[in-house]
Amino acid sequence: MEFVRNHIWQILIALNYTLALSAVVTILLKKLNPTKALSYIIGLLAVPFLGLIVYYFFGQEYRKTKIFSRKHVLNQSIVKKIQDQLQLDTKAINEVDELLEEKSKLIPLLYNSEKSKLTINNDVRLIKNGDEKFKILIKDIKEAKHHIHLEYFIIKDDKIGTEILNLLCKKANEGLEIRIVIDDVGSSITSKMKRKLKDNGIEMNSFMPVLFSRFTGQMNYRDHRKIAIIDGKIGYVGGINISDNYVNAHNNRYWRDTHVRITGEAVKPLQILFFTTWDFVGDDKLEISKSYFPDHNCKENIPLQIAASGPDTDWSNIMEAIFVAITNAEDHVYITTPYFIPNSEIVTALQVTARSNIKVKLIVPKTSDSWIAEYATNSYLELLLEAGVEVYQYTKGFVHAKTMVVDGVFSTVGTTNMDYRSFNINFEVNALIYNKEFSHQLTDLFNEDLKDCEKLELEAWQKRSKRTKLIEALARLMAPLL
Repeated sequence: MEFVRNHIWQILIALNYTLALSAVVTILLKKLNPTKALSYIIGLLAVPFLGLIVYYFFGQEYRKTKIFSRKHVLNQSIVKKIQDQLQLDTKAINEVDELLEEKSKLIPLLYNSEKSKLTINNDVRLIKNGDEKFKILIKDIKEAKHHIHLEYFIIKDDKIGTEILNLLCKKANEGLEIRIVIDDVGSSITSKMKRKLKDNGIEMNSFMPVLFSRFTGQMNYRDHRKIAIIDGKIGYVGGINISDNYVNAHNNRYWRDTHVRITGEAVKPLQILFFTTWDFVGDDKLEISKSYFPDHNCKENIPLQIAASGPDTDWSNIMEAIFVAITNAEDHVYITTPYFIPNSEIVTALQVTARSNIKVKLIVPKTSDSWIAEYATNSYLELLLEAGVEVYQYTKGFVHAKTMVVDGVFSTVGTTNMDYRSFNINFEVNALIYNKEFSHQLTDLFNEDLKDCEKLELEAWQKRSKRTKLIEALARLMAPLL
């Protein structure tokens, strides 16, 4: 014991580097992105103890492992039947091909990698900001007859959150089934409200609870989705969480965001996606019935795919869809994202597309809600400006929308940021919409946002101070860990 006391520091250092070297071997065998792998290795070897903490909080890789298995849901007969019913005939595929031409490559890409069926009979409503979304969502909740499913990265019991949660309690007392999935890191609901929800018969589960006794990897792999499903007939997806931050009437800082309300066939794959999450977070294995997949009477014909990605998918489906859409653009690409910390594939795609005389415009916040994300984002902008990408910084407040329009025929709205975490780590969902009218609506919204932006000029941007560039470089070095 005396030897241990006299040499405690040396023992701890030896233990640190034993664990660090073991982690380095694991990182090398995983064949991660070289930049990301090097960042972790440098941290592990150069910063004793802290490097280990960062790696075990943020560096664990669970993709393709059984912890995120979806087989119980996907193997249920009703789910297989629903997926088979969504199969399109050749005529429908050809009609979409004619609309999208080369961009129709997106459809087989997603279908082949994740069985994400293209659905035709849909209506899509574009929603600007939380004030509009919550007004519509509350109306749909009030009119619900059978069930309500919510899956959100952030739910808070502040003003808007309390209003919605109290309404859900009322609907539960009317006999509706209410299920809620909250991310344990993003959400904040008081014990009092949780008791009220439980007492009113509402089932709520936390996604990967963060417990100090089981912390390995739990700061990664967050459920970043924002999904609401009403009676299996109405679906919501986009960037707007349930919090006063998203309601400008309750918020001191203007928050610009985008969501969509979907009715029609596409609600069915969105429902299946919810059930895969519910199956993972819940203790009881739910047997899924036809009542969760009612027939729809949608008369509109907007082609739409629900694209999901996360550690439960073999491929980075949404990132790949974005990459294919950008590289197949023929006229323009318009992107809005709150965090632009992309991988090399997306950077190259944007550079090559812009250098091919295709108009590429990008909106990012001038002032982010995270200083390190802001500096990391800024570190990439000069590369884009040099290639001819038009970069705009949103100045009215904070832009949190995650949207893209390509050539006025394809668009996407969802939860996915243009960053490492959304592409490779978190659970995300996007609606991929193949429709000229909707794309024009989203383009009009994009052009409206440009009025509240400052356009960056390459020469002026290059004159940033050395101090600023150094901070950006350090933030970018940390980008793979963000």
